[in-house]
Amino acid sequence: MSLQQDIIKINGKKIYINPFLYLRKIDEKTKRWLRESGQISKSIIYLNRSKFYPELNWEILSTNEMLLKNMTIELFLKTIELIKTFNPNLNSEQMLVIERNLIYYKKSAFEKWSKNYFRKKNKLLSKEKSKSERAKFLNNWQKWLLLRKKRKLILTIFVIILISFLIGWFAGISKNSCNPYFEGRSFNQI
Repeated sequence: MSLQQDIIKINGKKIYINPFLYLRKIDEKTKRWLRESGQISKSIIYLNRSKFYPELNWEILSTNEMLLKNMTIELFLKTIELIKTFNPNLNSEQMLVIERNLIYYKKSAFEKWSKNYFRKKNKLLSKEKSKSERAKFLNNWQKWLLLRKKRKLILTIFVIILISFLIGWFAGISKNSCNPYFEGRSFNQI
């Protein structure tokens, strides 16, 4: 049933309304064009809003919802462009039938695909941001540690800690050698 929604027969010819069924027939540049957003100008997307979402009031949508809907419209327009490319003999009535079927069957699938695209893109951006922040943090520490005054300061602190450790250790050994608890037991046994 899912594949039936992806194919329309017009004049005995199969026409795919799922743009991803064309992936085997197109080159890498076109695949990238299809998958990535921002390939169609915003003015064209704005002109087609009422065609694909006539029921929406665009004034009350949040920024994220608007971006999602615009990405979905872009996917509709790219699909129509692919259909026109692979089926150049279609007339305007046939294209209107294809557009109606495309809107009816593919709107929710395209919205889901757009949500997944944005989720992956945001995840990748946050990963890159954290990676760059981590590299910046390490770079700042390296610069700080490479300063001559800082190295002298760190060396001085290290020497002070080492000397205090050695003094404490020797003081502890000498205190244990004169422990009265050991001597008290030996006198009581005699």
